[in-house]
Amino acid sequence: MTKLALVEDDLELAQWICDYLSAKQYKVDVYHDGQQALDALKTSDVELVVLDGMLPSLDGLEVCKQLRQHSNVPILMLTARDEEIDEILGLEMGADDYLTKPVRGRLLETRIKALLRRNQVIDRQSNSSLIELGSLVLNKATREVCLADEPINLSSNEFDALWLLACKSGQVVGREELTQALCGFEYDGFDRSIDLRISRLRKKLGDNGSMPFKIKTIWGKGYLLVSEVW
Repeated sequence: MTKLALVEDDLELAQWICDYLSAKQYKVDVYHDGQQALDALKTSDVELVVLDGMLPSLDGLEVCKQLRQHSNVPILMLTARDEEIDEILGLEMGADDYLTKPVRGRLLETRIKALLRRNQVIDRQSNSSLIELGSLVLNKATREVCLADEPINLSSNEFDALWLLACKSGQVVGREELTQALCGFEYDGFDRSIDLRISRLRKKLGDNGSMPFKIKTIWGKGYLLVSEVW
């Protein structure tokens, strides 16, 4: 059984989600407190975390931020507010996806399946566990990135995006392919989550935000990782 963690302080909602996912053959560890969840997840073997944004003792954004410092486990954030700023903050802290309450069981399961499937999709892009482009080195086994012998701290979704682009360095990777591989759903022409990831990657890799030369935007098509500049 796939093991999940649910961090939700609404006891009634947490029980409903737990019952629903258990009926779908998931094993669910439930936490109602942010700090308690963070402490437990540091040594947990869960394969995905469903994380509420508003929690006692430590809010969901801070839990996400601290968890990302030592774990690449997929994180699906829940929030009661339907505001773009909440989505951006969650993604900036390292969340892999975002779902607004009220939670619908089928949609929640679809998003969970998409996140669990994402690494399998990315793994099929290359049989190699190591990519070297000049001074840029990506290690898929350890999920580490170094640039000029300096480690680059990437979130799980940032690493996945960079790995996919590096597997096809010198080629244009379309938004449709990136969205399907990294998010698990079809690109609708409006979703900006991939653009946010690329923006964060550029900043961490020392690219020029206004005139990027390492990860180029190919207007109307997608993105291209330049292989000769590293």
